[in-house]
Amino acid sequence: MVGRLERREQTRAALVAEGRRLFAAKGYGAVGLAEIVAAAKVTKGALYHHFDSKADLFRAVLQQVQDEVGAQVAEVADAQEDPWAQFTAGCRCFLSVTTHPDVQRIMLIDGPAVLGWSEWRAMDEAASARHLAEAITGLMDDGVIARRPVRPLTHLLSGAMNEAALFLAGSSDPQDLPDTVAALTRILESLRRDGG
Repeated sequence: MVGRLERREQTRAALVAEGRRLFAAKGYGAVGLAEIVAAAKVTKGALYHHFDSKADLFRAVLQQVQDEVGAQVAEVADAQEDPWAQFTAGCRCFLSVTTHPDVQRIMLIDGPAVLGWSEWRAMDEAASARHLAEAITGLMDDGVIARRPVRPLTHLLSGAMNEAALFLAGSSDPQDLPDTVAALTRILESLRRDGG
């Protein structure tokens, strides 16, 4: 027998899963609450029990997508032993993962539009920029890159990678991904004390 808490968790998970599927397929603006609750096989009351609004549900979907992207980047980076190789592999992985249409639509296109730039940036910073800052700090501590203020460098690199991901989201040329990864690699190599 399924308990009340477990049913609530299942309902929330169904709403997030169906919201994600519909937001990715149609875009936030083209999806109505009635469609989400019908797909999740719950009532609007159940939706409002878990989320204040469609935007609140979208926030949960975006958080899930950001967590998944972060986990994939960490997995690729952690497969490397050398800290520099971890850093560069993680950055390249981020660009590759964000070429997935669902990630592009939810994280890069609708995210800032639905939540507003400030909230989207705060979520992005909590999800990935913090890890980027930790990696940069570690590379400075190891003497791989010159000591400099971490926050500005983190924001510059994060901004460059987010902008590159947005560029790739709007591109139909398959050569743009390898060209963008190569350009990012050159930027990253320029940070190394030995010049790469």
